[in-house]
Amino acid sequence: MVDDDGRGSRAERVTAVVYGAACYLVFLAAFPYAIGFVGDFGVPKTIDSGPTGRTMDAVVIDVSLLLLFAVPHSVMARPGFKRWWTRFAPWPLERSTYVLQGSLLLGLLFWQWRPLPAVVWDIGDSAVRWLLLGVFWAGWAVALVSTFLIDHFDLFGLKQVFSYATGRPYAPPAFRIVGLYRRVRHPLMSGFLLAFWAAPTMTVGRLLFAATTTGYVLVALRLEERDLVAFHGEEYRAYRRRVGMLLPTPRPAKSPTASRVAE
Repeated sequence: MVDDDGRGSRAERVTAVVYGAACYLVFLAAFPYAIGFVGDFGVPKTIDSGPTGRTMDAVVIDVSLLLLFAVPHSVMARPGFKRWWTRFAPWPLERSTYVLQGSLLLGLLFWQWRPLPAVVWDIGDSAVRWLLLGVFWAGWAVALVSTFLIDHFDLFGLKQVFSYATGRPYAPPAFRIVGLYRRVRHPLMSGFLLAFWAAPTMTVGRLLFAATTTGYVLVALRLEERDLVAFHGEEYRAYRRRVGMLLPTPRPAKSPTASRVAE
């Protein structure tokens, strides 16, 4: 229930903040684990560790795990789903729930992933290997920085629950260009793709992971761009004409406006 002032009861507001903070903490556990998982270091289960079995069984399981993450993650980001969801659940919890389901499904993927350790390429101990490791870390850094360039705490649901708890009107981040968004429309996804593909030692398992996630990103961004055009109209169309989706454009964008990319 929500009171006439739109804030809900005290218990509901406290519950919303606790829930939003808990969802964010789950993300904070999943994100660094993902770095170690993909990079094959520092965590109990990585993309290339664990018992091996039949190749085809591993491929089916791994692709299924990736789809199990990708499909709900993309569906729940659509405006139509959000409108349906908020008919049954408080609106401030929608984004936090989105973050929670994504983080939990990533956890399931980390846990159940089947390694395919056959080596596709191995750069060896050379300058190129160190360059690829640098790109790997740069990709994760780009992804993380991108969340703060738009609105990190809105992206992960904290702004919504705190606005609800304090009774302050909620406003989504403004449509504006800043930093990396002057060069690519979706630097968050560009960063992930850099991290996934920058492998000094590329196994079949990591190649499967990188290729499948790349396909998902390309499809998901088409859906996201459709929603952005529907919401922002010609302003976003003009931005899209000037700035590349995932690769940097050769010239800076001159408009003061930009995309709020709801990854």
